[in-house]
Amino acid sequence: MDTTPQIQSDRARAIWRRCLASAFRTALACTIVGGLTLFGPEFITRQVAFPAFSYVTVILVVTDATLGDTLRGCWLALYATVQGVCPAILSLWLIGPARLTNSTTAVVVAISAFVVVLPENTHLISKRIALGQIVIVYVIAFINGAKTEPIMHPVHVAASTAVGVVACVLALLLPYPSLACLEVRENCKLYIENASERLKLLVKAFSAEDKTLPKALISQAKSLNNTGNKLLQRIKSKQESMQWEIIPGKFLKSYKKNPGETLQGLETILRGMENAVENCSEFPVGILNSELKNDLTNLQEKILNQVKSMALENSILPQSDIEKENKFFQTLQTNTTPLISWKDLPSMFFIFCLKLILQAKSSAPTTSPDTANSAKQAANDSQKKKGLFLSKLWSNSPITISRRRLMPALRCSLSLGFAILFGLIYSKENGFWSGLPVAISLASAREATFKVANIKAQGTVLGTVYGVIGCFIFEKYVKIRFISLLPWFIFSSFLRQSRMYGQAGGISAVIGAVLILGRKNFGTPKDFAIARIVETFIGLSCSIMVDILLQPKRAAVLAKVQLSKTLQSLHESVSSITIGSSSRFILEERLKQLKSHVTELGKFIEEAEVEPNFWFLPFHSACYSKLKLSLSRMVDFLLFVSHALRFLEQESQKLDTKSWKEAADKLETDLKLMRDEVCSGIKCFEEVNLIKSLATVEREYEKRKSSIDLEMGKSGKLCVIQCSSGSDDNDDEIKKSRNSVLQDLNELVDVERDGEEAMKNEVILSVSAVVFCMDGVLKESKEIGKAIKELVQWENPSTQVDLNVILCKLRALEKSV
Repeated sequence: MDTTPQIQSDRARAIWRRCLASAFRTALACTIVGGLTLFGPEFITRQVAFPAFSYVTVILVVTDATLGDTLRGCWLALYATVQGVCPAILSLWLIGPARLTNSTTAVVVAISAFVVVLPENTHLISKRIALGQIVIVYVIAFINGAKTEPIMHPVHVAASTAVGVVACVLALLLPYPSLACLEVRENCKLYIENASERLKLLVKAFSAEDKTLPKALISQAKSLNNTGNKLLQRIKSKQESMQWEIIPGKFLKSYKKNPGETLQGLETILRGMENAVENCSEFPVGILNSELKNDLTNLQEKILNQVKSMALENSILPQSDIEKENKFFQTLQTNTTPLISWKDLPSMFFIFCLKLILQAKSSAPTTSPDTANSAKQAANDSQKKKGLFLSKLWSNSPITISRRRLMPALRCSLSLGFAILFGLIYSKENGFWSGLPVAISLASAREATFKVANIKAQGTVLGTVYGVIGCFIFEKYVKIRFISLLPWFIFSSFLRQSRMYGQAGGISAVIGAVLILGRKNFGTPKDFAIARIVETFIGLSCSIMVDILLQPKRAAVLAKVQLSKTLQSLHESVSSITIGSSSRFILEERLKQLKSHVTELGKFIEEAEVEPNFWFLPFHSACYSKLKLSLSRMVDFLLFVSHALRFLEQESQKLDTKSWKEAADKLETDLKLMRDEVCSGIKCFEEVNLIKSLATVEREYEKRKSSIDLEMGKSGKLCVIQCSSGSDDNDDEIKKSRNSVLQDLNELVDVERDGEEAMKNEVILSVSAVVFCMDGVLKESKEIGKAIKELVQWENPSTQVDLNVILCKLRALEKSV
């Protein structure tokens, strides 16, 4: 029975429930603020002098939030008030509100913004609230002039912030608490259903009797991948929120730790199984017989049960049924042909992935003597550092300052300062509306400046127009016009989920409508709407101009630079693959760096795709997407290599025999050939990618050609070897190294035939996984070579690109210097 439509239907219902729940909580929080500021007692309305900022605080804190997010938001708002309001009291008392002018107000706001944004560890929400408070405090003080009270005016801003935060807490508690742990549990349930369905499809494809069925099943499994990844990202995004729910969560049986990392491992294994089935060249699979298929079917139920338990257990996995597991692998070994061929490696790797799931708990890294010594040394170092408690406390504090924060702080400072200056010049009464959008939209990292500014402007206009229409419809019922916001909250919740508007556009749309319908004493709605749209445009324009001036490097250029860094990190990771106890730890550390580089590359690619071309060369999005895909696959392959090396490390301690060492040494020698083949190609791609202009290289080469003593035949051959991963000219060498590795693998099987059966399974599957993954890395490096060549050709359309020739000329120029 095909359960894919049912899963998709469940996902659609889940999206509806999530959006409606978010809209309800946001509406409830805004209703609480509106009730207090519009109809509340006088002593409250007198203190909450800026209800507009109460609404802004609500949107910043409660959007798509859970109780844990809101509790964290309370602390962040308090910290933001200390950063924004407290210094403002001192500044206004020293300067005097009557002395403020357009320029001095802009300067004071810019300096205060720089101080707020500069610390590295301060949370983004805290910075946004603090910047919003700074804009309100100083600009309103300038507008009111001598009437402003230097102490009570900032206190009123703090009270407005407090009302917004209290409303958020109440909205997340009523009518029942919205807990992150419950949301994670629901998403885990959906993800496990998704993963179980994909697992069933892949096992069914692996057991198929002909070639046509696996293709359909793999396609069906791939259609579920995107949904699984989105669910996984939502699970991981609630990690911090669940930490804030630990105390109340301990009283609830449903509270569990966030299983995001565990499920991420399962996702990687599923991708590995999918890759294995795709690379199977014949069906039925050669190593499967009828008995093994029956055992695999029985084992599948056990695997599915363990997969379902992954989201429910604090530990990784419960112990598997050892009897069933051993029976399956004993049947596998008795059915294994005397010689393992290349066509058997995908199926062996598929079974290795199944074993990873089954042994996820028991295969946790064991402490070897070297590891124990390292841990002991680390403990001694920790004792020595106890005297540096104050320095550690400083390094972990939210006010840690880093040099790399100087430029983002300067950008924000100038953007906000110019927005306030030009906003006040245009309209003194509405000048703060130009700075407020810039303040509350501060980003933690680079973003697509033009796209984000565009969707913020569109969202603001949409929300403002809706607010004006709502005021027109409810013109005679001013006290209940706030009700018209409910459908807009629902619409904006879906708007935030859309690819076109996203979070920035959806939040801008909400704020635009709320500030119209939830306000009073701001004049006629039409005049206020026009003034706010113009001021918002002024603020966003200033932000764009400052970003262009202080962030001149385009995302396309940064993507190219980041690609070289990623290739360098990949080279280091692949070069650290050896069959030895020390190599695995080095590989794992370098893999972490590689994953971060690939993630960063993906961010630059996304930004460059929506970046306007102007007079620049268009960004080759398709080529970079291919590179990102190949690099991600290589990361997965290397992760599996790391797991396989861990198994080999454990088993080699039990097989301390001369025959084992000799076979392992031969395997290491031949793996080195494959490793060097990959590394030489990656190094070539890295050097070619760093070339800024191929025409410049050609001119320099022609200029020095007479003085270069170069034997082109020999050098050309050398370059072919170094760039072999990008071409098919050296396939004979690759085949030789593959055949040699396969021969070593079969010798290792012969060594193990006299050993214990379970031990033999571990070694054979682990070594097969290493060989299969290294071959996969080699294939992906070829794909990277083709993409690099395509990219260089795109940048140099008038030149026939040959990577080997380019590398030869680079080598010649280096030697001639």
